Amino acid sequence: WWTVDLIWSTIGGGLIGTLLGAALGKLVIHLRTRHHSAVGMDEFLSLGVIAVSFGAAQLCLASGFLSVFFAGLSLRRARDFPLAGTAPLGRIPGEHQPDVEDAATHSHHASGAMTRAVLGFNEQLERIAELGIVLMIGTMLPYIASASSLWWFIPLLFLIVRPASILLGMAGSSVPLHKQALVGWLGIRGIGSVYYLMFALNHGVSGGIAQQFVTLTLGVVTASILVHGITVQPLMKWFESRRHQQ
Repeated sequence: WWTVDLIWSTIGGGLIGTLLGAALGKLVIHLRTRHHSAVGMDEFLSLGVIAVSFGAAQLCLASGFLSVFFAGLSLRRARDFPLAGTAPLGRIPGEHQPDVEDAATHSHHASGAMTRAVLGFNEQLERIAELGIVLMIGTMLPYIASASSLWWFIPLLFLIVRPASILLGMAGSSVPLHKQALVGWLGIRGIGSVYYLMFALNHGVSGGIAQQFVTLTLGVVTASILVHGITVQPLMKWFESRRHQQ
């Protein structure tokens, strides 16, 4: 368990995702800038990276969840390989304004165009997934068991555990304390929590402890949707006003 399910699953998932994301990013940029092919259909590029990295990690007994995460980071960090004798678009006097296709196939701008397109689709996909999770949680709420532990577990998680983890993780950084506090509070718990719950249930957790996990997870996600969803706009307005005053 320590070797395969914990150490290898974590390290292997990150390694597989990093390698696949970097390789696919370089391949797409090469095809676009050198051959003017593989242009457009960035939605399928996003879905393909997700499917390939998750599937490869699962086949190798590594974490597919972490693999997809690191594949996205690597894809976003893919860099251009400018051709010799070329200049960035818009730098030549009298040159026409570049359109989307020009940027996607230009050796100075291909990675940026790919990143923007993939991020735009991922944001739409994330909203759809969030909607599905919220609907699923809403339909499951009548079936969770009542638990008195929710009354202390949710405040402990929101007010102590998560803020403390953010402060420890960002210790020594130059990020101001009020920004760390904002990061420690905001962020709706949802897709990740449900994923790990399903992972535990599919890997042998059953009986009373499984019911307790379901109750705690769905209770936390529901409370997070309500509390964080209500407070996000006032807090962001406060943050923006504070930033403009500085």
